[in-house]
Amino acid sequence: MTYLFDKTSFHQFSARIIFCGALKKGVDTSQRVSPTGAIPAEREFIVFERLSNRFDEIFKGLKKTGSIDESSLDIAMRDIRRALLEADVALPVAKQFIEEVRKEAIGKEIIRSITPAQMITKIVNDQLIKILGPADSEFNINKNEISSYLFVGLQGSGKTTTVGKIGNYLKNNFDKNILFVSLDTSRPAAFDQLKKLSEIVSVRILPKIENQIPVDIVTRAKQFAQLNEIDCILYDTAGRMNIEENLMSELSLLEKEIHPLETLLVLDSLTGQEAVNVARDFSNTISISGSILTRIDGDSRGGAALSMKYATPCPIKFMGIGEQINDLEKFHPERIANRILGMGDIVSLVEKATETVDQEDAERMAKKIQKGEFDLDDLLSQIRQMKKMGGISGMMKFIPGLGNLTNKISQNSNPDNSMAQQEAIILSMTKYERSRPKIINGSRKKRIAAGSGTSISEINKILKQHRKMSDMMKKLSKKGGGSIDPNMLASQLGGGIPSNFLKNKY
Repeated sequence: MTYLFDKTSFHQFSARIIFCGALKKGVDTSQRVSPTGAIPAEREFIVFERLSNRFDEIFKGLKKTGSIDESSLDIAMRDIRRALLEADVALPVAKQFIEEVRKEAIGKEIIRSITPAQMITKIVNDQLIKILGPADSEFNINKNEISSYLFVGLQGSGKTTTVGKIGNYLKNNFDKNILFVSLDTSRPAAFDQLKKLSEIVSVRILPKIENQIPVDIVTRAKQFAQLNEIDCILYDTAGRMNIEENLMSELSLLEKEIHPLETLLVLDSLTGQEAVNVARDFSNTISISGSILTRIDGDSRGGAALSMKYATPCPIKFMGIGEQINDLEKFHPERIANRILGMGDIVSLVEKATETVDQEDAERMAKKIQKGEFDLDDLLSQIRQMKKMGGISGMMKFIPGLGNLTNKISQNSNPDNSMAQQEAIILSMTKYERSRPKIINGSRKKRIAAGSGTSISEINKILKQHRKMSDMMKKLSKKGGGSIDPNMLASQLGGGIPSNFLKNKY
């Protein structure tokens, strides 16, 4: 089976995503949306990729019968159990998961037009959400008093970097005055690392006093916060092994002294099965209110997320998806479950667009949509926005039914490979030509082709692509223009991608 991608129709679809993100309800268009420096989507969500691929194979193998018999169920459960263990999910978690799925699936009648594979997928999806949940994992913030946050975890789990990311999140999203406090008196460079992050985020850090013990640092931090109108104090603690009783006891003392609004366990996603023991031991010592998974971009298995929820009822609140200060994403169990099962995640795609789109460009585009205008400079801007969001292959991972297809696209047919070429073509045009594509005749095409190192046929393709995009903008203008309701834009998506985007040939 081969897959032929209609780049024009995908550009149309992605444009709707980008505009929906830019004009999403709740986004203040009077303020510029700061770029996130987001890492490519194909690297961002390598986590769970192995599990997703295995589930895809399992569901394809289920028999298309009117009911789920025990024989086919046994085969499916065996394969699912193996898939979970291969993903480094702890054995007790895998066993519990299988038991719950089996209990739900046994004797389940298949609804007309629904296959056993689809029914099992629904049951597995519900169980994944249950394990990864709860869904309500809001990050708590005090309105009228100082909010204190205590970050704990193993050595090397990424606590200090996470403190920087959370500080950036609170500052940019809630306009809070932040104070960073280093309680790590054992690691020589701990304070310097946190100080560097405070400079990047542009927040204050409690000055260091040599040989001061952590409890005294806490007292000084509280006094400093009162005097300097600080809204949030973020305490970075020394990394410690969960078997080090004296250091774990120190955490208990610090918790009593700080009275944190949130005590957050920072856990490296590469920990895998060991996440169960780590989460349990820390929870037995202090009151963990939530956890943050780091290095999501480096884990293709995803066992840590599933395993740690087995050990503690506290929710996973954030995921660290890269090394940059903005590489932080809120954890949504239902969205993660959908991604694991190849169902896509349109909501996260729209949110990604909201974060990556340049607000000035969005406002300019909204005005042009209102007038029904769309020139080649606009197409160039849209191509660049798509590249920021991970390109076509990166965006496909969020679209229902297309996540697993990215692995099947050959290098030669990958639509992302043409983006540099498209940019080169448009940049080889004059400003006047980009604003008035209709004037581009044969002689102009020859010059543009020579300047971009392409052919006249490629020039014709991009002009055709522009015409289709322009027609779409005219349709949008008739439905509201610059004051487009995001719900209307979402309805333009039609619940999926355009029908002519993907064609199957057997």
